[in-house]
Amino acid sequence: MKLSGSQIIIEVLIEQGCDCIFGYPGGQVINIYDALYEYQDRIKHVLTAHEQGASHAADGYARSTGKTGVCLATSGPGATNLVTGIATAYLDSVPMVAITGNVPCSLLGRDSFQEVDICGITMPITKHNYIVKDINELADTLREAFLIARSGRPGPVLVDIPKNVQVAVTEFTNKPVASPLPVPEADEKLLAEAAELIAESKKPYIYAGGGAISGDAGKEIEKLAELTDAYIGCSMMGISSVPYNNPRFLGMQGMHGHYASSMAQAEADLIICAGARFSDRATGKKDVYTRNCRIIHIDIDAAEIDKNITSDVGITGDIKSTLAKLISMVAKKSNPEWKEQVEKFRAEEAASLTKSDRMTPYDIVDTVNDKMPENAVIVTDVGQHQMWVAQRYRFSQPRKFISSGGLGTMGFGLGAAIGSYEGTKDPVILFTGDGSFGMNLNELATAVSFDIPVIIVVMNNHVLGMVKQWQTLFFDKHYSNTILDKRQTKFTKIAEAFGALGFSAATTEELSKALDEAIASKRPCVIDCAVDENEFVLPMLPPGGCIDNIITHIGG
Repeated sequence: MKLSGSQIIIEVLIEQGCDCIFGYPGGQVINIYDALYEYQDRIKHVLTAHEQGASHAADGYARSTGKTGVCLATSGPGATNLVTGIATAYLDSVPMVAITGNVPCSLLGRDSFQEVDICGITMPITKHNYIVKDINELADTLREAFLIARSGRPGPVLVDIPKNVQVAVTEFTNKPVASPLPVPEADEKLLAEAAELIAESKKPYIYAGGGAISGDAGKEIEKLAELTDAYIGCSMMGISSVPYNNPRFLGMQGMHGHYASSMAQAEADLIICAGARFSDRATGKKDVYTRNCRIIHIDIDAAEIDKNITSDVGITGDIKSTLAKLISMVAKKSNPEWKEQVEKFRAEEAASLTKSDRMTPYDIVDTVNDKMPENAVIVTDVGQHQMWVAQRYRFSQPRKFISSGGLGTMGFGLGAAIGSYEGTKDPVILFTGDGSFGMNLNELATAVSFDIPVIIVVMNNHVLGMVKQWQTLFFDKHYSNTILDKRQTKFTKIAEAFGALGFSAATTEELSKALDEAIASKRPCVIDCAVDENEFVLPMLPPGGCIDNIITHIGG
């Protein structure tokens, strides 16, 4: 059948399993939007308030479902507004296809109205990108974009489509969805070397990253830990890979990780890393990080092996199947002294927890946690609230913690929450701070317009808390531009102005009541929670420091 380029775009999206696209119309995609009107009974379009919100929504959709998220924007400012969201997805290995319109091919390179070289701009932050200049290549280029986005280590792909290609007509035939490109099998010799290191280890520690979630390897990690009498920690991106109530799970490690998890990793004689990149926030001072241990690093991306930390055994392969093979090569063992040492760390961590008469951030997290079902999707923005949630929330299912890790994008949360809901239809909570929420709160209009019952919990301390914490500890309390003190800004009134419900909470009792009303309403809600501006995220490893410098209390 003969179709226009715009119709082909929508046909291929449907063919590739896309049921929801997030975007914002404009002159150079108006033909695509005309096709969306024609196909509205087969594919949903969510009109966001801003293109950045669309890219974050596609990201949240992908993280929560494991499918490829799709966003759409016009040329020029529409395309550049996607950039932060594309970079966020790239740093966290999230499968996304971003489609942009552009001026006709005859006007490219002539400084035409709203023309920008979006392929050049996004080259460093995409797995691949394309500009399609021939309609006969359009369908297969889009198919290839989806294939690249979801194959191997996932990531974003951009397809830029000039106006004349959208208008042109050609023959179109549907094709079956191609399977992801195969990943090379793990090297048997390296697996044998890894098994030997495990056999020799007395204090093994399994370190799970985001790759453990995208690779669906949580069960294998639990099985390996049980077999080898190991403990499990994770990066922030690895949260939810293993259920919180697994007795071997110590939680997040690193700069703001759990004391027991970070201490156990520091004292381990073997770290088995599954799908993490050993970022600076996770390792601190690298020569100290590896002083006591050997490293087995398993990753689907060969470029990650030895990039940040030199491994003793580096294995490239699919994490799930690689761990399964490794498990078959390892004998069951017991490490009683290691268990005794880790339990001591746990006891020290429990003893360090303090009580407060006022509502603390942990009280807020716990209260929400107690109200929400296990399948709730928990989204965060970036800052202190993000770390408090990462430390405290009890995740029992994978893909339920949605947060910007590598790029640390403030303003990510509301768009991602919208996308997560559209992808799963599960209850969605957004934890945010007054700083992050202020960046993209315009997406409240999207939530209201599309009846998305996201509950937004604002930890409002009237400061940029994480930066202020650094200023307190390392910059002699020079609070340069971190005291927001926007007490005249009433988030409850803003919520009501957008058509959402607004609540305030200064105590756990008030928060509990507000949550009950918010859940029952099945509407978008904002709960403005009072948090003391002097609350810190602890423990903390100083930037460039190590476990020897861990700060567990102020003045530590």
